[in-house]
Amino acid sequence: MAAYVIIPGIYGSDERHWQSLWEMRWGVAAVRVAPASWSRPDLADWVDAVQAAYEVASRRDSQVALVAHSLGCWAAAHWLDRARPDGVGAFLVAPPNPQGPAFPRHAAATFLDLSARPLPCRSLVVAGDNDPYCDPTTSASFAREWQAQWHLVGSHGHINSGSGLGDWQAGLELLRTLVDR
Repeated sequence: MAAYVIIPGIYGSDERHWQSLWEMRWGVAAVRVAPASWSRPDLADWVDAVQAAYEVASRRDSQVALVAHSLGCWAAAHWLDRARPDGVGAFLVAPPNPQGPAFPRHAAATFLDLSARPLPCRSLVVAGDNDPYCDPTTSASFAREWQAQWHLVGSHGHINSGSGLGDWQAGLELLRTLVDR
């Protein structure tokens, strides 16, 4: 068993999003970040929210998995770079390209200058081959720079509730490869 820190992207994940469905499945083993700046993400606020959620999760289990989506991947990576915790794995799904044309530059300006740096833990980047926020070549590059495994899942867009994945069983299997090591 592990504890899970759910780190959604901008605006949070709605009730049909796989992160929300997994959170319901995991019950008290899951802690969702709660930044004050959901709609105009501030990196410092999001990193503080990851820290607060991690503190709760790590009291529940010594093994913690960060389950991040979209902009949440960057908050998770930045937090990992600073905190360097033990017993953590990072499941990073659909990281957007901060330099890409679809990135919400005005809403998430504090995320623009981030670059991928080696993560201090085992990690897996999962990407779609038709994600409007990040092409597969760029997501593979992020994975290399983060020193993470990379897995392309096919044509699921941004791998969000609009992708129609429901509780995304294939994603849970990928997460298990990270957590069950």
